[in-house]
Amino acid sequence: MPRLLHVKTRQFKEFIGHTVSPYAILSHTWGPNELTFKDIQGLPSSDTFPKDSKIDGCCARALQDGYEYVWIDTICIDKSSSAELSEAINSMFDWYYNSSVCYAYLSDVGPGEDPLDPGSSFHRSRWFTRGWTLQELLAPAAVLFFDSGWNYIGRKQLGPDGSGHTSSYILMELVANITKIPTTVLQSGRCRMGRFRHQSIAEKMKTKSYSLLGLFQINMPLLYGEGDRAFQRLQHELIRVSDDETIFAWGFISTTSSYTTRSRSGSLLASSLRDFEVPYEVSGLIIIR
Repeated sequence: MPRLLHVKTRQFKEFIGHTVSPYAILSHTWGPNELTFKDIQGLPSSDTFPKDSKIDGCCARALQDGYEYVWIDTICIDKSSSAELSEAINSMFDWYYNSSVCYAYLSDVGPGEDPLDPGSSFHRSRWFTRGWTLQELLAPAAVLFFDSGWNYIGRKQLGPDGSGHTSSYILMELVANITKIPTTVLQSGRCRMGRFRHQSIAEKMKTKSYSLLGLFQINMPLLYGEGDRAFQRLQHELIRVSDDETIFAWGFISTTSSYTTRSRSGSLLASSLRDFEVPYEVSGLIIIR
């Protein structure tokens, strides 16, 4: 169970068993001066809690939406504990899946910008380029987008929006265009692997190894310093639990008139995620979505 932060007292609470209070969860990009669990552990009250615009904004929005608790990865995981960090990485998808709402905080998107403008910082936000974004976008029931000033931009799927905000339908189409995730998947919410089987393993493999664990419903121990070996272990686990043969459809690059292969080094398994940077359609090799 996740360690949650109370939005008023700024005290942690650990829930035992399966009874967890409804909570909001934060999706964001890390900056250079993030507060950590060690920074705030044991603080006596909210009066002594360090000022932080990201955490303060998240708590304020959660309180406005009627939630007593939030989960924020930077402060709710004790990263000095390798056991806790490993458990958190393997449980992350479930924590986003079980949240009542996810706040996507885009720190590099300024207030007042029109997200529909192709030149806007929304289109270029670093949030869309990180590996963890995939599960944080698909797992929660609802994802709400906010700019750097915690001004509401819109939500990923259809739903009620206040006047003056980008309509949810238009924003969903925009997010789908940026991420290349079908609108039907974005709209469904709380997705797991079975909810979008029209995408092959080869297509999902374009993100980071550990951020795929929950999406594939796989539990895998975290080993420090293993680099691409984590990807090898992930592939072995996928072969063990799945019959999707597109896991072998890797290593092709597009030329002007044909597809050529990269060196496979004598192995059926890809050496890194970059090997899955393939077109959606290679006749006879990849399931066409």
